[in-house]
Amino acid sequence: MRKINIKTNFHQEFVDITSKIAELVDESDVRNGLCHLFCPHTTGGIIFNENCDPDVCYDIGIVFDVLAPQRPDFRHSEGNSPGHIKTSLVGSDHTLFIENGKLVLGRWQGVFFAEFDGPRSRQLFVKIVGDAANYAVKSRK
Repeated sequence: MRKINIKTNFHQEFVDITSKIAELVDESDVRNGLCHLFCPHTTGGIIFNENCDPDVCYDIGIVFDVLAPQRPDFRHSEGNSPGHIKTSLVGSDHTLFIENGKLVLGRWQGVFFAEFDGPRSRQLFVKIVGDAANYAVKSRK
């Protein structure tokens, strides 16, 4: 298992981590398999979306603020209930396919760490697992 450290600068922010994950896949021996991503934070998650136009993430942020605004009747004492709600909506884990040593993503697709209670220092765990055929080929060499 590998770890990616992420430093966020804003209360709500979408950090493109596609290249960091691709680098970990390149460093692995896995040609075909899965790349599991897990975020251990309750106010940060993972999304897949367009990474060519930054306005897409801006627009996503606007909608999250509408879906989970700060409210005076929230009971959580830390004051970050909207961050917990937004994280529940996006999720804390995702899985990507690996084919021929590369991440399988759509043409415009990227992987983002979604910060909902920043700025903070965060971590993301990455587990790269090869298909059974990967191991069979290696053991015959």
